[in-house]
Amino acid sequence: MMGVQQQQSSLFYNLNLDTRIRADHPLRKISQLIDFDFVYDEVKRFYGRNGNESVPPPVVIKLMLLLVFYNVRSERELMDTLPERLDWLWFLGYDLDSSIPNHSVLSKARKRWGMEVFSKLFQRTVAQCVTSGLVDGSKIFMDSSLVKANASNNSVIDMEDLTNQLREDYKKLEARLEERNDSSRQYVKKNSRYVSTTDPDAAIVNRGTSKLLFQVHRVVDEKAEVITATEATPGDVNEGHRMMPLVEQHQKNTGTAVSTVVADTKYGTIENFLACHDSGIEAHVPDLQRVSYKRVAQRGLFTEEGFQYNGDTDSYTCPAGHQLKRMKLHLKRSSIDYKAPSKVCAACKLKPQCTEGKSGRSIKRHLRQAELDVMREKSRSDESKKDIKTRQHLMERSFAYATRFNFDRARWRGLIKMHIQEYLTCAIQNIKKLMKTMEPLDQSVAN
Repeated sequence: MMGVQQQQSSLFYNLNLDTRIRADHPLRKISQLIDFDFVYDEVKRFYGRNGNESVPPPVVIKLMLLLVFYNVRSERELMDTLPERLDWLWFLGYDLDSSIPNHSVLSKARKRWGMEVFSKLFQRTVAQCVTSGLVDGSKIFMDSSLVKANASNNSVIDMEDLTNQLREDYKKLEARLEERNDSSRQYVKKNSRYVSTTDPDAAIVNRGTSKLLFQVHRVVDEKAEVITATEATPGDVNEGHRMMPLVEQHQKNTGTAVSTVVADTKYGTIENFLACHDSGIEAHVPDLQRVSYKRVAQRGLFTEEGFQYNGDTDSYTCPAGHQLKRMKLHLKRSSIDYKAPSKVCAACKLKPQCTEGKSGRSIKRHLRQAELDVMREKSRSDESKKDIKTRQHLMERSFAYATRFNFDRARWRGLIKMHIQEYLTCAIQNIKKLMKTMEPLDQSVAN
């Protein structure tokens, strides 16, 4: 049965905790800003009408907020410290003689509620930032950051190793993997062969050394650096694939249409440029194709920029003046191959500067190349270059500030719980922005 929180009463000797909390205390400001009672409607379906009365849901979500806000190492430590902190007791609506919940209450709530409640908390902070005029919404900046999983590399096993398959606990691991895949189908790991028995959702990522990692993705609005969208994925998910889902989440959370998205090179894919074109969004993103051009140029070869397209004949002219004609259509890649006859390439004096292939040089052209060229040209504008430079510092600040709340290491295990941690962290960072807009509260009014 779901418990309902009662109003805080005066203590013995006419002592009330409210008189002991200063007017400008951060928790007093948070209490003014956030109505935690919203959680009753969000979680009521998880509780029955009979049985033992639970810890009130607003208290549970406040406890989790305290855990992250004060970067407490564990839930057990949080509960042990709680009786010693008058400000925490006041924030929770407790008295000095209130009974302290067992630390297991928090883990049970996470398992029962899932991540939707915490997503709603984050969304409400975004909505309040919009109402307070802290969000413009039209230009957004995005990036991702890796987070260490709460698991050791020693827990990784080879799923194709027969000796592991003979272990008694192998079937249990397979069952856990199937259960987890049902809850996170949209994220497909690149490497499913090596799996951590401790946290199967974490992915092995090689950054000099192989580590078990998650990845968090964020959208930040430039006006007050409010986080307007976020999600968590396994560490090996390509962040470029998450651009448009994050744009959609931002628009849903803020109610504002995006006109410009700013991101780094990994987001500069053909798919993202065309998706932005179709949505009427300018993509101030370095072109990923430029990276491949540099690699080709370093090998002393002509880049595709040296080949001139002729719309009238639907062909390319190479630097030596030879014609590359349309040869093959790739529907899956939405591209067309253009190529000169092998004999022509073999006899060309510029072949050493053009290709190392025996069959000659070929050029790929996207079916929507004209639209793609328009988007790429805009991405190289002076305004785009300025935004890309701004993005670097803006996103670094957002992630750097999050390290105060132990953002760079997973507190719990599993992708859903990684989502919960990120929602709580982003909600707190947004609340911090809201707190700066509050007028100082008179101590006599507070008491």
